Amino acid sequence: MRRVVGLIGRKLGHSWSPQIHRMMGCRGYKLYELEPEELEGFLRRPELTAVNVTIPYKQEVFKYVDEVDPAARDIGAINTIVNKNGRLFGYNTDKCGLEHAILRAGLDFLGKKVVILGSGGTSHTARAAARSLGAREIVVISRSGENNYGNLEKNSDAQMLINTTPVGMFPNCPAAPVDLRAFPELQGVMDVIFNPPRTGLLMQAEELGIPRAGGLAMLVAQAKAAEELFFDKTLDDGLIEEITRKLARDATNIVLIGMPGSGKSTVGKFVAQLSGRKIVDTDRYILAHSGQRPADIITSRGEAEFRKIETEALRDICARGGQIITTGGGCVTVPENYELLHQTGRIYRVDRDLEQLTTRGRPLSAGGPQGLRALFDARDPLYRRFADVTVKNDGTLSQCAENIWSDFCENTCY
Repeated sequence: MRRVVGLIGRKLGHSWSPQIHRMMGCRGYKLYELEPEELEGFLRRPELTAVNVTIPYKQEVFKYVDEVDPAARDIGAINTIVNKNGRLFGYNTDKCGLEHAILRAGLDFLGKKVVILGSGGTSHTARAAARSLGAREIVVISRSGENNYGNLEKNSDAQMLINTTPVGMFPNCPAAPVDLRAFPELQGVMDVIFNPPRTGLLMQAEELGIPRAGGLAMLVAQAKAAEELFFDKTLDDGLIEEITRKLARDATNIVLIGMPGSGKSTVGKFVAQLSGRKIVDTDRYILAHSGQRPADIITSRGEAEFRKIETEALRDICARGGQIITTGGGCVTVPENYELLHQTGRIYRVDRDLEQLTTRGRPLSAGGPQGLRALFDARDPLYRRFADVTVKNDGTLSQCAENIWSDFCENTCY
């Protein structure tokens, strides 16, 4: 009989678990979407070797396992089941994964007041992790409990925050369950969501200068612990960082911004050749979906109307990762576009001397040298705000592309 190893849940379309476990050596790891009435029969299959368990079955499986690890019993959730000679053993590796992510980010819970957003299964894991890491006080914020989203001021002295809700998860992003300014004493933010790489909550923490951690490292660390239980083996801890970084790079977009005529589209093509990535040009995307060139929309309907169309295009494009995105020169004039680009991307400003910029077919750059200088002066601060890195395009286009790809490989992290 072929062994059964994988993940069980109800809806698993966006799971990264097969990819993670394959990188750990488990090539037969599969996704098993089950309806509630199928759960018991699946777990009784004699060929079952081991499975991870996700929503909505982390509590339901208690009735089908023969023994439960004390940590899983304390949390009240099982996310790993191993078949040992016909007996099913239930474990919880989420707690150690969450602790790994917290410690990796340097968040110190010792003696701190911790606020946990959400009261579901992952909330119980967060409570156990916070206790284990020495939290002084733990408060759970729910929709209708004593501590809720309508009276956050009661816990404005929170020093650490963990989000266990799905608010901000793909595709409903960037969104956030709370405004972090409600907690002026915050020293750290943990969001268990891993897709997108930067949730609305994490982006606000970044803006406020608060140390933060996302859910990808947690996902990989818990998978390593599960893999060790699956096959009774020990894996090198360095594997967690190696896989986390690779997944982060694969999921992150390369975004090119800059003045009209700075060479973004051509540089993007060179980067695509180096990386093997798909390139998405926002102007071409708008043309394909609206039937009009951006220049024609600006001329006939005005720049303000075009910017609305551009933002909606970015909302759709940036929902996916692993792309090269070349933008129109004026996308930086809409503040909302920064979050859309930043949530899944590393943003590069392609910078070129004004006298080398091409203006043909570009209505906003057609005002002659003085008009071009005025446009540059207005947009330069915006490019600086949006960009993670500025790359000069004053040599060959291929060299500019190589500089971007080299920086991306070296510095994209999670």
